Amino acid sequence: IKYNGIAQATQQVDLSFRVDGPMIRRPVDVGDEVKKGQLVARIDPRDYEVRLRTVKGQLTNAIAVRKRAQSDLDRLLRIQKKDPGAVSQTLIDKALQNRDSAQAEIRSLEASVDRRKDDLAYTNLKAPFDGIITKTYTEAFEDVRRKQPVVRLLDPSKIEMWINVPENLISLEPYVDEVWVRFDALGIEVPAEVKEVGREASQTTRTFPVNLIMDQPEGARILPGMAGVVRYTLNMPESIKEPEFLIPVTAVFTDPEKQKSYVWLIDEAGLTVSRHEIVPGKLTGRGLKVKGLQPGQ
Repeated sequence: IKYNGIAQATQQVDLSFRVDGPMIRRPVDVGDEVKKGQLVARIDPRDYEVRLRTVKGQLTNAIAVRKRAQSDLDRLLRIQKKDPGAVSQTLIDKALQNRDSAQAEIRSLEASVDRRKDDLAYTNLKAPFDGIITKTYTEAFEDVRRKQPVVRLLDPSKIEMWINVPENLISLEPYVDEVWVRFDALGIEVPAEVKEVGREASQTTRTFPVNLIMDQPEGARILPGMAGVVRYTLNMPESIKEPEFLIPVTAVFTDPEKQKSYVWLIDEAGLTVSRHEIVPGKLTGRGLKVKGLQPGQ
């Protein structure tokens, strides 16, 4: 059984920054191979470095304030311990409040420091996986905004292909034994596996989408967009070696003398047709169920 399909990469993403700013570097171009973690673009980090230093300074001051507030609270508690009437509870409560307020300010500024560190790190755009740059959207020294695409990264290590299987054959999917994809442009045939089977048929073609996945072959590279021809074989239990197929009623004719039903089978290699006996079954709204045919005929 053969189907046509177009190869596509399993992973393909448009990379973008999480912060705004002028892009000062983009050391990659279309066709470059990159490794996971490799720098592909950079925003001018100076504004983010200044913001980080500013909030770090505020945190240092807040720590000093907390230290003084804690010292004042400790001093009042020591006095109260020696002379319970020398310090009012109101003063102690006020000192405790000042210490807690300073501590809360520190926690807030620590979170700000972490956020500013993240922003600074986000000025470096790095590859999330090994791949190939297939498209660039911006040039160096352009102002870019967060979520604006900068480059497109494709992972060619595995290739996917979608094919459309007729509704009268999709029930045979559990019995698929081997799947092969031939790429005429490369002159090779690659083994593949069924990755996913769609559970809803197309309303126009009445076919089910089936997703195949394959590894890159040695000595060749399958590129996204290459056309391939998919063939697969079935390994069916003996109990269902002769499945029912749904075919157009007009494809069936009867020999009145022998009281038998037939279809014409096409020999694609010899470009001839031959009469083949079938066993008609139930007539449905979409065609006639028959036995006596094999997948691919």
